[in-house]
Amino acid sequence: MNNNMEVSIAGITLKNPVTTASGTFGSGREYSEHIDLNCLGGITVKGISDEPWKGNPVPRIAETRGGMLNSIGLQNPGVKHFIDNDIPFLRQYDTKIIVNICGHTLTQYCSVAERLSNCDVDLLELNISCPNVEEGGLSFGTKPHVVESVVKAVRHYAKQPLIVKLSPEVTDITEIAKAAVSGGADALSLINTLRGMKIDIRNRKAILANKIGGYSGPGIMPIAVRMVYEVCKAVDMPVIGMGGISSFEDALEFIMAGATAIAVGTATFNNPYATVEIIDGIQQYMAENHIASIDKIRGIID
Repeated sequence: MNNNMEVSIAGITLKNPVTTASGTFGSGREYSEHIDLNCLGGITVKGISDEPWKGNPVPRIAETRGGMLNSIGLQNPGVKHFIDNDIPFLRQYDTKIIVNICGHTLTQYCSVAERLSNCDVDLLELNISCPNVEEGGLSFGTKPHVVESVVKAVRHYAKQPLIVKLSPEVTDITEIAKAAVSGGADALSLINTLRGMKIDIRNRKAILANKIGGYSGPGIMPIAVRMVYEVCKAVDMPVIGMGGISSFEDALEFIMAGATAIAVGTATFNNPYATVEIIDGIQQYMAENHIASIDKIRGIID
């Protein structure tokens, strides 16, 4: 059986539903030494700002049960470096480029979108949900009226389809999703990390320099699946599901909950081959169960 794994996000066709989560894959250079990037449906690069960001002080990563905490602070070399160096590198591969954009202010978000507007990238992902920056990020992503206004402003400058990345740190994720759609989002991605903390009881201090960081990994997956399910029922919009995916079984849970595509993040730190193993696993599952198209199992949970 020739399994059809193609998916479409806002008119952009991905050869399969497996992408990477921003902040976990860099620009793909490091992982290209381990896997064939041509296999991936898409690569979502680390958050890009209008100017270089140094990020947060160290230590800024801590392992936990069922996942990890990070407080990187969206360290990146800035949009000019990305345009000059990373786009040419990524265009060597037959995969879609998704650029996560970040900012401390609305003006900075718009500036990045404008500078990328004529660049050879396929989709933009608006990061209004990062918990590791003092301004921007999460502060823009928790109130529906703010979400709508931010998305609307960035939409004005973005020529590529705009994905909006949602935070789980809200009372009702569907209200935030609806606000993003009202603002002009073409797709949604969820969930970003949950805020967490780890304390070294021997030294009697927080392990992270910023004390609080974003919690990711298998421990958040049931929450992520639930939120993806709720959002897919609430809005008619492509959704990229993420949060704790480390196997093809995990990926299929998100797809059956309604996700058009999925993103693998923390799992790649432990297993650089996670993305391609998940693609192979989905293909084998479809073959064994005589599923001709991934569309046949998307959103089958009532």
